[in-house]
Amino acid sequence: MKLLADLTPLRESPAFRRLWAGSTLSSVGGSMTTFAVTLQAWDITRSTAAVGLIALFTLVPLLVVGLRGGALIDATDTRRVVLGCTSAMMAISAALTVQAWLGLRQVSLLYALVAVDSAAGAINAPARRAIIPALLPADQMAAGQALNRITFQLMLIVGPTLAGLVAGAPHLGLRGCYLIDTVSFLCSMYGVARLPSDIGAKSKAKADHPERTGVCAVAVGFLFIGRTPALAGAFLADVNATFFGLPTSLFPALNAERFGGSPRTLGLFMAAIGVGGMVTAVFSGPLKHVARQGAAMLVSVTIWGAAFAVFAVVHSLWLTLLSLGVAGAADTITVVIRGTLVSIVTPPEFRGRVMAADYVVGAGGGQLGSLEAGAVGSLTTPVISALSGGLLVIAGTAAIALALPGFRRYRADPDTAKEPIGVAEPAEQAPAPEDNSKKREAQIPAALTPPAPAENLSATPTTPVEAVDGAADSADPADLRE
Repeated sequence: MKLLADLTPLRESPAFRRLWAGSTLSSVGGSMTTFAVTLQAWDITRSTAAVGLIALFTLVPLLVVGLRGGALIDATDTRRVVLGCTSAMMAISAALTVQAWLGLRQVSLLYALVAVDSAAGAINAPARRAIIPALLPADQMAAGQALNRITFQLMLIVGPTLAGLVAGAPHLGLRGCYLIDTVSFLCSMYGVARLPSDIGAKSKAKADHPERTGVCAVAVGFLFIGRTPALAGAFLADVNATFFGLPTSLFPALNAERFGGSPRTLGLFMAAIGVGGMVTAVFSGPLKHVARQGAAMLVSVTIWGAAFAVFAVVHSLWLTLLSLGVAGAADTITVVIRGTLVSIVTPPEFRGRVMAADYVVGAGGGQLGSLEAGAVGSLTTPVISALSGGLLVIAGTAAIALALPGFRRYRADPDTAKEPIGVAEPAEQAPAPEDNSKKREAQIPAALTPPAPAENLSATPTTPVEAVDGAADSADPADLRE
């Protein structure tokens, strides 16, 4: 069994290789912009509250646009969606460069640009994730997810470090960070532009219902997730982990209480999580052999919660960093397994909505978890908040395992590992309809069968989305979202 990350997707799929390389460079640039926006807001206002509002202007568009964006992805050519969103985000980075160059010092302008960028990113990120299953067979999905996790860890480690150097350099400053991010989007656009022109259309080829982008389409997507124990369990486990067990807002207080408040030790806290995650991502080769993905995810989430519980009570710096490193390692395992499971279980016609839900859960859960930890810490103590959060993660994981045995027992089907999971075969090579149904029945239990087409839903009085169908007609188009 190979220990190092499996590079097979990069060797065998030029399209995935270009997409991954472009996304990696662009992610580092995006991390530099995040650093620069935070620092610029502080320079303008000298207010921690004003800096904190950046998270609010990021989170609200993510939640409002993200789930509706999934329906858009399912209804249109995914490749064109990604090109459009990437172009919009590049324009926003260019606007940030110009405002920094002109020295406008308008924090409200920063908030507005951050909000628009978050909305575009909430469509762009899940759309990119929806493309990957069309490029890789099922047996390479775990390797592809691990490579994407390496991208994330590089973003955490390289982006802020490079941004600090550029921001402190003469004649560059914050505008240099924004400019580098703007240029990095060219790499990302190249990777997307070189994808097969029909890749987005192929991922929709197996859809069995008319495409819809309204409230009803979002509701049907949620129904599919709820009726699929593997997906419901994966999302609940992730929400449980991030909401209760991500005490980043407590780091400054615990650092001040135990280590004198040194900025160096505070920086080591986040670095330890990043290093732990990177180590697991680099040595992720065995993850592609994990068959019982639901059970593996439950174990990794339990380790995550236990690591933060230990972090709450230890006073030694090396034990503190070790516990955070273990948490980062467990997080990477969780993300890789969840991404693999979601990609394989979700049929093409639901992929945009499920990937959007996956993105909202991953990106929004951390923000809400930090808010929850800070609120509990202010009512009690930071130690109690961190310790109770870690223990609640363990208890929540046990509850999920008991409530969703289908998730706990989920096992990847080795018979379909070599088959493409996102591209429709040519008509003359497609199996007969009865073979498809038999294969789907053998691979997915009856309880996981996607909901009926929209026209059947609206015509059936007992359907759970009956009220939603009527609301969709009057929905605000502006509510339209990684």
